[in-house]
Amino acid sequence: MTTGADVPDRRGRTGLDQHGRDLTGNPRVRILDVQVLSCDWSVLRKTTFDYRHGDGHWSREQRETYDRGDGATLLLHDVARGTVLLTRQFRLPAYVNGHPDGMLIEAAAGLLDGDSAEEAVRREAAEETGRRIGEVEHVFDVYMSPGSVTERLHFFAAPYENTTAQPGDMRGVADEGEDIEVLELPFSTALAMIRRGEIADAKTIMLLQWAALDGPFKGISRPA
Repeated sequence: MTTGADVPDRRGRTGLDQHGRDLTGNPRVRILDVQVLSCDWSVLRKTTFDYRHGDGHWSREQRETYDRGDGATLLLHDVARGTVLLTRQFRLPAYVNGHPDGMLIEAAAGLLDGDSAEEAVRREAAEETGRRIGEVEHVFDVYMSPGSVTERLHFFAAPYENTTAQPGDMRGVADEGEDIEVLELPFSTALAMIRRGEIADAKTIMLLQWAALDGPFKGISRPA
């Protein structure tokens, strides 16, 4: 008996070994077996499949996939004041892989956890920044690490009101171990921080560059 497959895991889930077995969208892929390697909170699977290459021959492949659910992220902006609202928090994976202190500057983000993508970003904006936000604009949806992680991240942008929380305030959900600092930055400063390596989070870089190319700060002069 396998936890998460035949026996409920700590979240009450079973059948996690069935994920992907019924896919028929690509005739060059035949799913043969799915094993659950871990299912503590997210799910790590090993999938065995046959793949037909461009020259017609078939090969048997195995891949591990990490399934943490889909997420959503949001760039908060105040065009009149020329600012964006970001966060800074500790990220262990970045810390153990060479980031000096693991404190990453990021756009607000989180998992959907059963909500719609727009509901999720509104929830995360409230939890991580304490701000009320205006109309939410959908930007794009992206697979962030498609070689190993199943997550699809939904990108949004919205104006924010400079109301309840102040920059430097600590936010987050205490029960989830969150300790999040709110940062309000001039948009041009945020762009310059990308070039200096001070902002190294992919989703945040993508949102800031979108804002400069096609979004609310389109046409802003390039930082030195």
